[in-house]
Amino acid sequence: MSLLKLIRGKYETVSIVGMAKNTGKTMTLNHLIGEAIDESVVVGITSIGRDGESLDLVTETEKPKIFVEEGTLVATTSDMLLLGDAKVEIISVTDYRTPLGSIIIGRVKDSGYVQIGGPQTVKETKEVANIMLELGAEFVIIDGALDRISSAAPSVSEGTILSTGATLSRNMNKVIEETLHVVNLLKLPEVKDEKARPLIEEIVESGKVCLINEDYEIEPLKVRTALSCGNIIGDHISEDTKYVVVSGSLVKNTIEDMIKTTRKYKNVKIIISDGTKVFIKPKDWLRFQRYGVKVEVLNSIELVAITTNPYAPQGYYFDPREFLEKMKGYVKEVPVIDVVLGGE
Repeated sequence: MSLLKLIRGKYETVSIVGMAKNTGKTMTLNHLIGEAIDESVVVGITSIGRDGESLDLVTETEKPKIFVEEGTLVATTSDMLLLGDAKVEIISVTDYRTPLGSIIIGRVKDSGYVQIGGPQTVKETKEVANIMLELGAEFVIIDGALDRISSAAPSVSEGTILSTGATLSRNMNKVIEETLHVVNLLKLPEVKDEKARPLIEEIVESGKVCLINEDYEIEPLKVRTALSCGNIIGDHISEDTKYVVVSGSLVKNTIEDMIKTTRKYKNVKIIISDGTKVFIKPKDWLRFQRYGVKVEVLNSIELVAITTNPYAPQGYYFDPREFLEKMKGYVKEVPVIDVVLGGE
């Protein structure tokens, strides 16, 4: 199965995010770039933060370099541009600064390897992607550097490729369980209430925690975040509360404290901006669902594909085809591809 066919003509920006370090994110990126080269498709490449280094800065293991062909557009930092061997014509030096220098946008004139260190913020990343699209990129690939799953957020990209692999656990079933959990979070249902959506957008933008009642009246809570404030949220839930809007992260303790404080939690929906804001382990999430906790999102995430890496830098590996087929068996609604096996 071709990743390029899943993307071409459907998305202008696609992020690649990893479940953890060494799940094959860079291999996925190189595979997609390779397919684009074969089809003479011009792509743009950037990242949120740093990527492309030959040695993984966390695990100190060798990692694949990012190979780019002539015509490819890249957005990286001035310092990191010097570390690759691809010849790049500088088109624009932006005003966006990073610890590794200004963000530079260039076009590859002679193929080779590059190191990508992109903008530091979502807003800057989107603006840099738009510049590359205007310069002729058919679509832009955003590498979610340092495994920031938040790179999957709709505010960053239109579609997301999720990379998973054996490095998560020696137990294949555990890897599948954790991957399926993240898939379910990324695909949480959107709020369909058209009257509530603009109110929720306003609350999320403000960074507050608020309640919305059946008359669509907003009650702001005097808390900075929902962290460690589940009991306060629970105390304010009344018979006519319809939504609890959490603009930041949703964690286990918040929900547990809500459940302990009130039984009315079953009558409300917890709303978050998107599934990347949930930081709850699979077993706890299933437990909360059994308790009747309902969570919806302002924006669901468009999951383009899942890529699997059966090899772990720790020295063990899964049978590639068994891992691939098992993952396909559990994740039916999203294409699953092993780029090591050539895109099967």
